[in-house]
Amino acid sequence: MEEEDADEYKEPCNQCAAVEWGISDEGRFYCRSCHNVIERTREVVDMSFTCNSNRISRITRQSSIRKTECGYVWMLCEGFQFILQNQANALLRLGVTPQFKDDVLCQMWRLYLQKSQQGYTKNPIRSLRFRRAALDSDTDVDSAAESVLSSNFTDSGSVLDSSAGSNAESSSDWLGSDRSSAGTSSSWKRSRSLMTMKTTLALIHLALVWSREALTLSDLLRLVKEGHVPYVTAYEELPEEMKLCGPDALLFHVERIPSHRSVHKEAQVLVQYLQLPAFPPIVPEAMLHPAPLSLRYLTDANLPDELHRWVCVLMDRTGMAAQERHTLDGGSRAVLPRYDLQAAALIIVTMKVMFGLDDHTEWDLSNKTGSHDDIGDLFSFRKWYKLVQAALLDAQQRRNQGIARKQWKGKKLFFTDKRDRLFMTKRRRISENVQMCLKRLSSCPAAVHYGGPSSFQFCWGDEDGSDGPSLLHTKLDRVVSLSNGFMTPLNLNYWHPPLRPCNPRTCTSHYPSMEPALPRSFVWLLQLFSFMLDVEAWYLFDEVLEVERRVFGIRTPQIGQQLETRKWLRTEKTSTTQTGDHQPDIFYQN
Repeated sequence: MEEEDADEYKEPCNQCAAVEWGISDEGRFYCRSCHNVIERTREVVDMSFTCNSNRISRITRQSSIRKTECGYVWMLCEGFQFILQNQANALLRLGVTPQFKDDVLCQMWRLYLQKSQQGYTKNPIRSLRFRRAALDSDTDVDSAAESVLSSNFTDSGSVLDSSAGSNAESSSDWLGSDRSSAGTSSSWKRSRSLMTMKTTLALIHLALVWSREALTLSDLLRLVKEGHVPYVTAYEELPEEMKLCGPDALLFHVERIPSHRSVHKEAQVLVQYLQLPAFPPIVPEAMLHPAPLSLRYLTDANLPDELHRWVCVLMDRTGMAAQERHTLDGGSRAVLPRYDLQAAALIIVTMKVMFGLDDHTEWDLSNKTGSHDDIGDLFSFRKWYKLVQAALLDAQQRRNQGIARKQWKGKKLFFTDKRDRLFMTKRRRISENVQMCLKRLSSCPAAVHYGGPSSFQFCWGDEDGSDGPSLLHTKLDRVVSLSNGFMTPLNLNYWHPPLRPCNPRTCTSHYPSMEPALPRSFVWLLQLFSFMLDVEAWYLFDEVLEVERRVFGIRTPQIGQQLETRKWLRTEKTSTTQTGDHQPDIFYQN
């Protein structure tokens, strides 16, 4: 009807002389070409009015008593259940094994429902609902909710796969009785009973760790940012019968991706809240172990594969290769390892051992390598730095442009009150019109080639579109030497910041205050791996300090303590520490 009324008006526009009219929600005519709004309005004919009627009706507001909509009362946990199902299906399409969804994630979700008293209990709570509806009795609500929670997520009723190395023998380990959570305070339990979108990512991360999939937390967050795993617009995939209204609807509406630190902290809280049993062991062959994970990061950073042997030597000499250090053990003080940060920190510490990274040693070694006429396949730190720095700048620019182009608003209107529907519709139309005008005025951006999700940030090789030549098979002959039957790094000096004891509850990161005094090559390497993992530099710096404390065998060292490094450098003859221009608060040892 509106299109017919608009087509009947044939007057040209006063601004652009186009005859292309549209009718807004308010009944005003506007030009679709230049969006000029005129005074003409749509004529509405009220067929209920009769000219022979002499009765005057009183015009009043609509009655406040509205007819109650009949139907099913949707619980909030059911909305998150649909979102978890869609996120798990997205990971399955990306290559994750089906056991991740049916045997692990489903069981963790059921355990969460039981611990929060939203399901699988005798008296489930019924206060977290989407909307109120007319039902016969509370018994119908309980039975309907229980049937949906038990059958909608998955058709499989299996428990955790015992072949995965788990010591969870039956489903009773997951779905315990009410007595198992009796020691938990009721106030803390009520605070954890309210699910959030960030908690869905934490729950998926725990399920991936249990399944020992080759997806770290940084990989999961990157898939979320690229849109392969629904998160920002996940509410659009909810069923139509689920009506999001009221303040509770804001739980499903997010406008930013949570950080690595916040999701890891949420996962750590879930481990304690769910009282999970011991996870399957992270054996050296598992992709989450630092040995294969560090090889992946070395390849992505275009570093020589020979460096991986020194990373493994560092792990063996410090006891960090044992699977007990990387397996989440059940208990009240179980600590969830940060696998990606730990592997990156091991590489950074190894680079400090091999090249010094003190703004002097790495360039001296490069000068010795470059002094030969035929470098061949020898690794040069200067050549590697120039190559990776250029690729890093281009990758950062592409990421910033992608963030600027990203649409954070979904196609489906989101509002908490039905009275805001008209306002939100008008604002959406204005936003779309402004975007269309900006696209017409601005030049078209260059076509962005995207090859799908990948575990690597860079592409090294001789192919078209690569970031540069690969240095994976270069040799470290000018960096190490044979001494008394042992391969020993030419650099025998190692510096480190003060390994001061800190209380994580009261002390924050010291990186902002120490960053100006740190060597620039070390800061650049931190920024490189921070970009690869998409984390803050201070977050990775704290993990490097933790690895150095383990390397030197000191958990709470004093500031300025001299440390012996000969035992893990695999050398029998060392020289005296050279003196030079050292940065303040940085300590050097031999």
